[in-house]
Amino acid sequence: MPLYEHTFLARQDVTQAQVEALMKEFQGIVEEGKGKVTKQEYWGLKNLAFKIKKNRKAHYAFFNIDSPSDAVTEMERRMGLNPDVIRFMTIRVDELETEPSVQMRKQDRDDRGDRGFGGGRGGPPRGDRGGFGGGREGGSTFRSRPPRDGDRGPRPPRDGEAPRAPRPPRDSNPGSEG
Repeated sequence: MPLYEHTFLARQDVTQAQVEALMKEFQGIVEEGKGKVTKQEYWGLKNLAFKIKKNRKAHYAFFNIDSPSDAVTEMERRMGLNPDVIRFMTIRVDELETEPSVQMRKQDRDDRGDRGFGGGRGGPPRGDRGGFGGGREGGSTFRSRPPRDGDRGPRPPRDGEAPRAPRPPRDSNPGSEG
């Protein structure tokens, strides 16, 4: 029989017990179709990368399925009708993994090691913040730097355009006249 990996997302406002009941319901549908769910995992309530049907979070559930395609199609049809399921995806695979999935494996943050950045979150080292430079160590700021070689100055007139006259100075108190 074909092998499948199936993941579905349930709404954020349902309880974990309701998600586990959904998992049993969908497992029953597969078993009615003469298939079997070889592994079930509840991955928990996780943040979504973007809103899906007004949900910012979702309960994730995962199945390894050994079943005829008709049973999987029926399960997907019923998931589409269920208002608690916001997304699902089934992928046909050559073989099923028997050990826990990556989401279920316990990983310590210390195992990641040094990634070569001092700033954390993949940014530059803490000492160099980037930007336009200056301001703190006595350098000039972006807005008030002196002109350098290569500055273009005022733009030249375009073809058929009269040269621009210099602008008059701005009034120091724009709201008062007279």
